[in-house]
Amino acid sequence: MPALLLALWPLFALIVGGYLLRRRDLLGEGFWPGAERLNYFILFPALLFHSLAGAPLGNPALPRLAAAALLGLGLAWAALLLGRRRHGWPAARFGALAQGLLRFNTYLGLAAIGNLFGPPGLALAALMLALLVPTVNLLSVWALTAERGVSARTLLLPILKNPLILACLAGTLVNLTGLALPAGSDRLLSLLAAASLPLGLLCVGAALQPRELDGELPTLGWNCALRLLAMPLLAWTVARLLALPPLESSVLVLFFALPTAPTAYVLTRQLGGDGRLMAGLITLQTLLAAASLPLVLTLLP
Repeated sequence: MPALLLALWPLFALIVGGYLLRRRDLLGEGFWPGAERLNYFILFPALLFHSLAGAPLGNPALPRLAAAALLGLGLAWAALLLGRRRHGWPAARFGALAQGLLRFNTYLGLAAIGNLFGPPGLALAALMLALLVPTVNLLSVWALTAERGVSARTLLLPILKNPLILACLAGTLVNLTGLALPAGSDRLLSLLAAASLPLGLLCVGAALQPRELDGELPTLGWNCALRLLAMPLLAWTVARLLALPPLESSVLVLFFALPTAPTAYVLTRQLGGDGRLMAGLITLQTLLAAASLPLVLTLLP
């Protein structure tokens, strides 16, 4: 546990730092939207491309890791559909609850995996993102628009234009074809990647909205418990059933233990979902993850 805390506390210190910087307006309100765009379109894609371009795609455990991730996600989605049928949640509410359970904070996840497992863990995490990001985005859009129906174009276009997915595809292509990166570009990508995670964690803190926690506490509570405790337990069970190696099991469990993504708020607002509930879920899950992640990581082999 002390080793885990030593690895995780700097990450949450950056999140707290981002929150304080924005609330005290030390950088100006215009700084944060620009920082988020810089990270989303340039720095974070550089990290994913760099990690995947050198990832061990011949790892025989990768098919089982992919199967475990999709199985865990599928079981959680089935439970959400049963809950919607039983409680009659409208799409606006169902979309927020679904994102609270299925989406994950990629900045926090990659920072934690990098601190705990180094480059081998980051390579596996990038592969997980290549698989889970499009799947989770597809389910999120469907959940938010379940009552009015959507076309295949509406579902797929945001995914095909997602810079994170494009970076994953490009990195995988370079890896599989054996193309050599131009001289010096590896160092450039390393520098961009190194800037991505600290800036991303500061932006996570800046996006927290504690004022949205004053309503619907029971709903916030059970959704957070499922995301931060039940989901990693589900991942751990699936990893045991599929006999995943220790590193692959650890990456899977950690991804399923992450708080939901701050970008879920933007998608929820764009598609007419319950933005207040989504903001509350993002804030409370991120705050509680400081305690839940060290606890969950004790499950790791």
